[in-house]
Amino acid sequence: MADIIPLSSAIADLVHDGDIVAMEGFTHLIPHAAGHEIIRQGKKNLTLVRMTPDLIYDQLIGMGCARKLIFSWGGNPGVGSLHRFRDAIENAWPQALEIEEHSHADMACAYDAGAAGLPMAILRAHRGTDLPKFNPTIREIVCPFTGEILVAVPSLRPDVAVIHAQQSDRRGNVLIWGISGVQKEAVLAAKRAIVTVEEIVDSVAPRANSVILPHWTVSAVCHEPGGAFPSYALGYSTRGNDFYRKWDAIARDRESFASWMQRYVLDVKTFAEHRALLTRSAHG
Repeated sequence: MADIIPLSSAIADLVHDGDIVAMEGFTHLIPHAAGHEIIRQGKKNLTLVRMTPDLIYDQLIGMGCARKLIFSWGGNPGVGSLHRFRDAIENAWPQALEIEEHSHADMACAYDAGAAGLPMAILRAHRGTDLPKFNPTIREIVCPFTGEILVAVPSLRPDVAVIHAQQSDRRGNVLIWGISGVQKEAVLAAKRAIVTVEEIVDSVAPRANSVILPHWTVSAVCHEPGGAFPSYALGYSTRGNDFYRKWDAIARDRESFASWMQRYVLDVKTFAEHRALLTRSAHG
């Protein structure tokens, strides 16, 4: 049975300096609350993994938590660049950042392989592209049955997977519905898994286009209503489009970024306090 514990305890117990950490979510259910707690606890030298790193990874990188990023696309969706990510690559601020770039397809397959306990994923991809020139982990292999040249990538086996979901029951069985990314695969591939949830219920009820993660696949469940903001949780919240636009200006400048992070992340104790402060500032 998964432990139902405060998010601060889950991050302290399960995320260690130097870990490979995958924080997944696609369009919605992005685990921002967990990312803020990692920043508050000053975790360092992390290898961050995410198919589509956006604002929370911009914050983690800008706060010096990351030494490496494994990804397949990065940006502020619908707005533009991630300026803290760019500053780390172009100017090594606040520190140098190693990158390993993939396609969506090979990262998804790598998570699948990790979940299956396999050393690599095999797919038809990248032929005629330059990506393998810049990522030596993408390698050609010959099919032993047909002689066809295929591509292999190493499986993804994170130390910790972190996701946000709509519900958990009191045993730690997790229910996700709506648009799904690779949350299930990331959890099954990881050694440890933290799930923040909107609601803890007596029993989860499967519905159309839903995923259940049984309690034995999850290390800790943390009750964090609104913990995906500014992304959304289908059935519980809407997307904070204004915040995505505002983040572009906040993150462009190192001083404005550092000031914002101090006020809205480091000087609060919980994500609920962060949200309340944002609301007061917006109406002040």
